Amino acid sequence: MMVGMATIIDRRKFVSGMAIAPFAARAWAKEKMSKEHLLFVGTQTTPGTSKGIYTYHWNSDTGELSEQALAAEVEMPTFLVLAPDKKHLYAANETEEFHGKKSGGVTAFAVNGAKLTPLNAVVAEGTGTCYVSTDHTGRSVFCANYNGGSASSFRIEDSGRLSEIVSHFQYQGHGPVADRQEAPHAHRVTPSPDNRYLYVNDLGLDCIHIYKLDAATAKLTPNDPSLWKSAPASGPRALRFHPNDKFAYCVDELDSSVQVLRWHASNGALELVQKLSLIPENYNGPTSTGCDIVITRDGLYAYAANRGLDCIDSFAVDPGTGKLTFLARTGSGGAVPRDLALDPSEKYLLVANQVGDTIAVFARDAKTGRLAENGKTFPISRPQCLVFA
Repeated sequence: MMVGMATIIDRRKFVSGMAIAPFAARAWAKEKMSKEHLLFVGTQTTPGTSKGIYTYHWNSDTGELSEQALAAEVEMPTFLVLAPDKKHLYAANETEEFHGKKSGGVTAFAVNGAKLTPLNAVVAEGTGTCYVSTDHTGRSVFCANYNGGSASSFRIEDSGRLSEIVSHFQYQGHGPVADRQEAPHAHRVTPSPDNRYLYVNDLGLDCIHIYKLDAATAKLTPNDPSLWKSAPASGPRALRFHPNDKFAYCVDELDSSVQVLRWHASNGALELVQKLSLIPENYNGPTSTGCDIVITRDGLYAYAANRGLDCIDSFAVDPGTGKLTFLARTGSGGAVPRDLALDPSEKYLLVANQVGDTIAVFARDAKTGRLAENGKTFPISRPQCLVFA
């Protein structure tokens, strides 16, 4: 009798276990997926051996990149942006000739897992297209043409394809640095947090151009004020808004600095709050140029890249004032850090080292904001841009 009862209980456990198993399997799969992400990498195809856009599988538990694959063979896809719907990706083609014209371009792709399917490509009407972004609704795409000294906008069609140019602005003039500011050099295009404005960093003219944005049509019109003026010979390169939408952080390439700017949503104006050097005191090494900045989702820490010195500066952020406090300086894990990305868990900072031909991965202490002194490195030819799917 006892044996029979035990058998009944065991059967009940077995049946119960069988019922629970599918749910457990789904929960395990969901947990596994939450720890694994796809990373898209934009590269230089000249020089180097790269053929276009690559993907890696990323594990946020181990900080490992694996299964490198060519997602799309395309010329000079140096910067990428994933659309808000995550179904489309746009690449800046940093070329001097594109589709038979003296220009760079922008290529649209459909995202199919680790593969990208080309949809169409459009001429940017300016050479050296070095940056691409979308508005927050996913209806507009913008590009900065570094060599051409111009910026353009395009409408995103329902299919994800790009329209012909909607707005184009050609800049004129020069800055005080003869070999770097001989002409305008648009370097970044950044929509405001409320999607009403677009900001174009101009390294050549020491300013950030400001436009009003009609997101539905991708039309840009000059704002009032029409620009924010930086210090001469600073070379504003990168721009990133704080998660609280009150401040923006501008990395200057030529004088290797970061500027904290108060953002005025009422009229789109920018106002200087603080400026910090990214160069150590008494530095006498190779020429140093500021590059990029990222900010954690909680808005408490920021990380800025500096080339020549080849380092990452860590900062604590005061969300109330926007001001930065220097924490530490860490080697970038390779030569010429070009782009930074926090992984989705924010336990790691990834660095694309353009000339070092590596992606470096640094563990990050969420409580102190500090990075590990040494990171893991993964080889890839001429990485330029890191975008997590």
